[in-house]
Amino acid sequence: MRKPEASIKGVNINHVRRDGVEYGAKVAVSNPYSQSIPICEISFVFKSDGREIARGTIPDPGSLKGNDTTMLDVPLKVPHSVLVSLVKDICRDWDIDYELDLGLIIDLPVFGNITIPVNQKGEIKLPTLKDFF
Repeated sequence: MRKPEASIKGVNINHVRRDGVEYGAKVAVSNPYSQSIPICEISFVFKSDGREIARGTIPDPGSLKGNDTTMLDVPLKVPHSVLVSLVKDICRDWDIDYELDLGLIIDLPVFGNITIPVNQKGEIKLPTLKDFF
């Protein structure tokens, strides 16, 4: 049985706000079927330096286009209180090491709901003074 496949294309810092930092994950999902497929939910666990810093779900984020690759933006909100625990990792190498686990729950006709698991480990480089001047 053919089924959609997903991959994480990148994780970046989107916004820094008073209540926390919003990261954004770009996820590419390919749909081998000619019909669009609804995405029921996206669940995620975002970890840094081995600690969970964000967890959540995004209900009804849209559909996958038929015979095409759909890019999804997954916002990951991390409160400032958690960021304090990342200081040791940031000071070590001026980046944030992360692991992102995603589960895309899609509704395939006849088969019902299936989950496409996606995992990626990486690092987010932080800007330096040279980046601003």
